[in-house]
Amino acid sequence: MTDQFFEEWLEKAKKVAVEAGEKILEVYNSDSFGEEIKADKSPLTKADKESHNAIVAVLDQSELPVLSEEGKNISYEDRKDWEYFWMVDPLDGTKEFIKRNGEFTVNIALIHKNTSILGVVYVPVTGKMYWALKGKGAFTNENGGEATALNCATFTDSDENLKIIGSRSHMNEETQDFIAKYNNPEIVSMGSSLKFMLLAEGKAHIYPRIAPTMEWDTAAAHIVVEEAGGTVKQFGKEESVVYNKANLLNPYFVAKGNLE
Repeated sequence: MTDQFFEEWLEKAKKVAVEAGEKILEVYNSDSFGEEIKADKSPLTKADKESHNAIVAVLDQSELPVLSEEGKNISYEDRKDWEYFWMVDPLDGTKEFIKRNGEFTVNIALIHKNTSILGVVYVPVTGKMYWALKGKGAFTNENGGEATALNCATFTDSDENLKIIGSRSHMNEETQDFIAKYNNPEIVSMGSSLKFMLLAEGKAHIYPRIAPTMEWDTAAAHIVVEEAGGTVKQFGKEESVVYNKANLLNPYFVAKGNLE
């Protein structure tokens, strides 16, 4: 794969993320959204599928495999030898979508073997885009405007008043115990992969996830955080979170900004 290929497909991924976001907003803003949210043919399912279909129609042109939350039943035997593949979460933040708080995202990542090397995170409600390509830095813009480089905050674990991210929808005892070890921390709540984006923008310092997530929940955001100077490591270990495992469930992890 050439640098030109990666640059070209980064732009295509960004463009189709916006298209997928428009599909999602059509459902999000429709009169039919609401009471039937948990029914089999709910507007939420429709939003997921329409986003998925828009994204896959474009990514298929790269001639690389696509693993999406909406098409996740590909056996490990079929995917274990993939060198490059796309990992997609067409609508991340289901509970936030239902609550109508706007904190949901479209996530597109390119994986090389077991490492995220390209990531696009798009926020349909605000038009804000985050992206990164391995070795090229991380950036953000809004509604296609001028790009701004992303840089994680620099800190030490002993600093006072660190901003630690807790999920709006998932806060358990283990996470509370982890947070309690810090010096008068401030808890910041956010939904979906936007938790990672707070790190990448330097607006928070630590994101512990001592609860289940799937690979597509983190893949795109992972490379954005790394290229902004941060890390996404397995809980209690020095190894990074990896992708395309036999079981697509992530290990618990702790994402941090630029730890000194």
